[in-house]
Amino acid sequence: MDFTNNTVDLNELPKFEDANLTKIHPSYLKIVMFNIALFYGIFAIAAGLAFYYFPEIRPYWLLVSLVYAFLVIVSITVSYISFKNKSFAFRTHDVIYRTGAIAITTTIIPYNRVQHAAIHEGFLSRRFGLAKVEIFTAGGVSSDIKIPGLEKGLAEKVRYLVMGKIDNSKEEEKNAGQPEEQL
Repeated sequence: MDFTNNTVDLNELPKFEDANLTKIHPSYLKIVMFNIALFYGIFAIAAGLAFYYFPEIRPYWLLVSLVYAFLVIVSITVSYISFKNKSFAFRTHDVIYRTGAIAITTTIIPYNRVQHAAIHEGFLSRRFGLAKVEIFTAGGVSSDIKIPGLEKGLAEKVRYLVMGKIDNSKEEEKNAGQPEEQL
């Protein structure tokens, strides 16, 4: 048997850019904004207490207020852009997830690399009927893809889809070495 190692024509590879990506649920933006408001609300209370109990820092209230306002505006803007860029797709052989605000990251994981899929619901997510799907591959402690802001029913369907693809790919790998008449 002769060894061959043919060159792959990169122009003939499927393009992930052609995939129809689905945006996450619009209610997820409310959760993101609530988290920002909670964080900066706690920060404002802490700053107020600091100005009350430490009078020597009161001359800096204007500077602190301007920095605070700037950080709030930047956080809201970046979070909104990030929300608008979050999208996903499930194709025949892989899952695609795109996210980012300043830099866009597209993660593509083939189903044959997936080890586990999980659904998580936070307190606010549960209130809005949303969930987060986490997809794990081998060798990692944390998930490789976290798709937040999915309707609970859709998240369950996605999990079953991914788990079904995992089972199918493992069965195909197991049967790959067997002659066809045994299958």
